[in-house]
Amino acid sequence: MKRALVILLVLLGATSAFAGHKKKHKKYANALQEKKHTGLKICSVKEVTKGKRTRKKKVCTYHHFYEGSRVAEADLRVDALDHPSGDIDLRSDNLQEEAKVHIYKADGTLDDAALAQLDEIFRCRRTGSVRAVDPRLYEQLSRIYDHFGGEQIVVVSGFRNQQDKDSRHFHAAAMDIKIKGHTINEIYDYAKTLDVGGDDSMGIGIYPNSGFVHIDYRAPGEKSTRWTDYSYPGSDGKASARRPPKKSKKKRKG
Repeated sequence: MKRALVILLVLLGATSAFAGHKKKHKKYANALQEKKHTGLKICSVKEVTKGKRTRKKKVCTYHHFYEGSRVAEADLRVDALDHPSGDIDLRSDNLQEEAKVHIYKADGTLDDAALAQLDEIFRCRRTGSVRAVDPRLYEQLSRIYDHFGGEQIVVVSGFRNQQDKDSRHFHAAAMDIKIKGHTINEIYDYAKTLDVGGDDSMGIGIYPNSGFVHIDYRAPGEKSTRWTDYSYPGSDGKASARRPPKKSKKKRKG
């Protein structure tokens, strides 16, 4: 009887230990899976001086593929926006087209003909379809153009006739842009100063690996949002670990 009781206790202890090991292993596996899909390793080389010796050191940090948050009311613009010049010099590298327009008429109202020219540059590059873009975006585009000294702005993506109906690109209320000679951090920092919130709440995101800044007007009722997205070119703006394919090295003949 005592022997049977001892065997039973041993079996119960082994079962408990196995369950604990299985739970610990599952937790570890989940942690690895989470790190695999949300951790992005970014490395840079920095000079480190110790005494009289200076050497280069590789420094790496880990980031989530997507980091975003709502904007506090205190961080939104309080002053009214300055009236833009109305000038825009725009180019689409995807379409190999450009337009240089003035978006206002002499009486200060928006010039529909000029907006139509910009809508063509903003058209969906996959389907060729055109939609009237939210004119507030063009006014912000003119402010950006003014701020950066009249440098031509490159639109990476404008209207996208896509399946994702929640995208502000689908609603022709978003643009991805960059400016030659200026970093995306400069553009991102300035764009954030243009958000007054309320009915004109904006979404502004920076894409370090894709090399552009996203600017949109939020859907009615949505709050202003900021984010960093480490997705790579070709991922349609969705956070992904996919890196651009490495170029194959051709063997030299000889």
